[in-house]
Parts: sequence; C-alpha cells; structure tokens
Amino acid sequence: MTGGTTREAPPPAPPVSVIVPARDAHATLPATLESILAQRYDGTVEVIVAEGSRTPATRSLLRRRFPGVRVVHNREGTIPAALNLALAAAAHGIVVRCDAHSVLPAGYLARAVDTLLRTGAVNVGGRVHPVGRTFFERAVALTTSTRLGAGDSRYRIGGPEGPVDTVFPGAFRRSALEAAGGWDATLLRNEDYELNWRLRRAGGTVWFDPALAADYRPRGGLGALARQYFAYGRWKRAVLARHPGSWRARQMVPPILLTALAGSATAGAAAALAATGALAPWIAPDAWPGLAGAASAVPAVYLTALLSAAAVLLLSRRRAEALLVPVVAATIHLAWAAGFLAGAPAGARDPSPAPDLRPARAVARRRPGAG
Repeated sequence: MTGGTTREAPPPAPPVSVIVPARDAHATLPATLESILAQRYDGTVEVIVAEGSRTPATRSLLRRRFPGVRVVHNREGTIPAALNLALAAAAHGIVVRCDAHSVLPAGYLARAVDTLLRTGAVNVGGRVHPVGRTFFERAVALTTSTRLGAGDSRYRIGGPEGPVDTVFPGAFRRSALEAAGGWDATLLRNEDYELNWRLRRAGGTVWFDPALAADYRPRGGLGALARQYFAYGRWKRAVLARHPGSWRARQMVPPILLTALAGSATAGAAAALAATGALAPWIAPDAWPGLAGAASAVPAVYLTALLSAAAVLLLSRRRAEALLVPVVAATIHLAWAAGFLAGAPAGARDPSPAPDLRPARAVARRRPGAG
C-alpha cells in the first residue's frame, strides 16, 4: 500500500495454443519445438503438432524427445488440413501458428499476445527471418530479404507497425478463426494470405509488428526453390480466382517480365532466321539488325538490374552470397511467373466446405508422461 492506495495485480496472461503442421520434418522440427518450449510466458502454453508424415521418423522423434507435446494425425498430409485439425484440438482462445521450419526467438509468444491484446487485431504477426546454413541457403535468405526478391511485402523486408494484407506466421483470436471457417483445405499454397483476406473482409484487422521475427530455413537447392515458387504462382491464381478483390498491381510484374522475355526470345529467333534469308517472304534480310536490337533490349535491362542489385548488396553488406543473388532472384521471379501463367491447379477454383472447428480435444492424444 502506498499513499493509501493499492496497486492492482496485472491480469493473468491468457492461455495460448501453439499449433505446428509437420510432414517428414524430423530434421527441422526439434529446433522448432525446443524454441516453443523454451518461451518465457506467464500463462499456460500447450503445443499441438498435426503430423502427416509419409515415414515414421517424425512420429518416432515426437515419442522419444517430446512426450509432452500433443499430437493429432493428419491423414491428408497437407498444411491447411493440419492447421484445421490442430485448431479443433486446441484448448485455448489464442492460437499461434508456427511452421516446422521455423524457430521462435525468446519472448516471441509474450510479445505476440501483448500486441494482439493491445491492438484488438484478429491476427498479429511479424517478419520472416530467413537463416541459411549453406552458401546457397544464405543467398536465398539475402535475396528474399530485399525488394529485389520480395517486392514491398512488409513481412519479408520489414517496415512500420500497422495493418497489412498478411503476416508471418500469425497469432490469432480463435473466435475469429472459427467465424472465418479456418484455413481452406483445398489450398496447398497461399493458404495464409487467403485466410487473412477473409479475416479482413469480415471486418478484422491483420496487424504487422516488426518486433516479431521468426527464423526460417530456405530451400537448399535451385530446383527446390524453383518448384516452391512455381507452386506459389499457381496457387496465387487460385486465390485470385476466388477473391478477385485481393489482386495487387505488383503481382503482375513477374508475369509481364516473363512474357516480355519470351517475346524477346521469339524476336531473337526471328532475327537469326531473317539474317539467313529464310524469312525473306515476310521479313527482309536487311531488317534483322533492328529485330536483333529489339530482341536484346528486355533481357539486357533485366540482367543489368539483377547485376546492379547484386553489386549494391555485395558492397553494402560485404557478403559473398550476393554473387548468387542474380541467379536466385531470376529463379524466384521466373518460376513464380511461370506458375502464375500456367494457371490454378485443376479443381482449385472452388473453396472447400468449412470444417468443423469446434474443440474436439478427444481427437488429440497426449503422449505418455505429458503433464
């Protein structure tokens, strides 16, 4: 008691459910779970892994090393199905998503919940912080942390706190998730962006907090990176087909670039044929230098932009990985564009029926020895 007044004790921290989709993630899941279990949070924290692996390695890992983690079996094996199963099994009103390739820094949960309560948002998240172990992974991390590889996405390049389209990975109010119908199980990519679109359409706010950052390990090879971004492009078409209002002008830059490069390649081939006289009925031989010049313009400008950006990164950050930035950035741009132009996967235009997200904790099983 001071001056005849008493200080009220702060309200207890609300309990939190952390949900983790995992499929054949035995190599990265230990670091993920250790980072969650090491969080200093004043309230109750439960951890639920929705596991849909093709091999027993991840299940064996969970039994041996993390007996206190709750597990639900994800028969479909997809990320959105895993998230909905884990949500239905969760016990608490605040749900934090964490990917099996991510590592949460100390204090992440406390900050996320504080921001959620302070802002009144329905979803709060921050930046993805790519951390590579190999030279190539570090090059991907460097590229995707700049405008060259990520455009103006705040969750990738940072920026001021405030409302945004989407965040990484997300601390949600359970009531808002249930009202929105959870994650769409038919979307194998872009499921977070699409969910955040529905949350915002329902009047909720998706809030970016730059103080929140979760480590994420990028793809380890050029082929895997290309497949990842090709899939992103295709599933972005599916999201746009369902929600045309979610379209952003920046999303057309890669498809326009790829179309222009394809046009340049076609003009270059025509110029080469014109020089031999093979196209004489249609193109005069003396016209080929002009065709060749026009054909080289777009690739030259694009290559110059890539090399210039890499040089700036090399000089400003003094990181040798910048030497790979042109290759990584071109792979991201062109693979995403190719997927986008290829169109949405068959049957991906129609959303799935809303799943039953009411608490179904009997579905989850507690490992032996769990407290």
